[in-house]
Amino acid sequence: MKFTEFAKSRKSARGFLNKPISKQTVDDIIDAAKWAPSSYNTQTWRVHAVAGEALDKIREGNTNNTLAGKPHVRDFPYKEQYDGVNRQRQIDVAIQLFEVMGIERDDKEKRTEWMLRGFRQFDAPVSLVLTYHKSLEPAAISQFSLGSLAYGIVLAAWERGIGCVINGQGIMQSDVVHQYANIPDDEAIMICIAMGYPDDDFQANDVRSTRAENAEFVSYVGFDD
Repeated sequence: MKFTEFAKSRKSARGFLNKPISKQTVDDIIDAAKWAPSSYNTQTWRVHAVAGEALDKIREGNTNNTLAGKPHVRDFPYKEQYDGVNRQRQIDVAIQLFEVMGIERDDKEKRTEWMLRGFRQFDAPVSLVLTYHKSLEPAAISQFSLGSLAYGIVLAAWERGIGCVINGQGIMQSDVVHQYANIPDDEAIMICIAMGYPDDDFQANDVRSTRAENAEFVSYVGFDD
């Protein structure tokens, strides 16, 4: 398959089979993804692959803290609320997901459960937690490199029939993730990637988000045509 077709075929998975992924498979995925662009070849990324009991403890801690009303704790400043067209795109994909999952606007129980799925990292068998060393702050370039790595990971996983969703809720209680994933205090958690074999019967896995036309975000200067 050509890259354009392959890239368009990828979609986020939010429901997974109860099927483990081997350490070797995860390592193969990371081995492919690490060829992503990295500024000056600095490779400032770190990956913490978590599964089994450690991941279950993260799910439990995230859920309990959230239900107890503990404020979100992140390792670097993050815009929690988007505005304008960015916010509208966020709403649009939420509507798509809620429609296929049969979640009505006033159904607080189902909406809460959907939110908690995110904090549970969508019950995926593997979570990859992406970090950088705090000595690199302000870390915009390192965060760019981690973004490149993250895209490489989801594509390399997709090639192997494994689904991913890049998940911000799963690291909103960063102290919990630091503790159970054995992440040193001098590393900042940027994001996590929930990973597993997609459950074809889970309706949300049928949702494919849309993308804006190039004309909405691309400008061309100096071209002849």
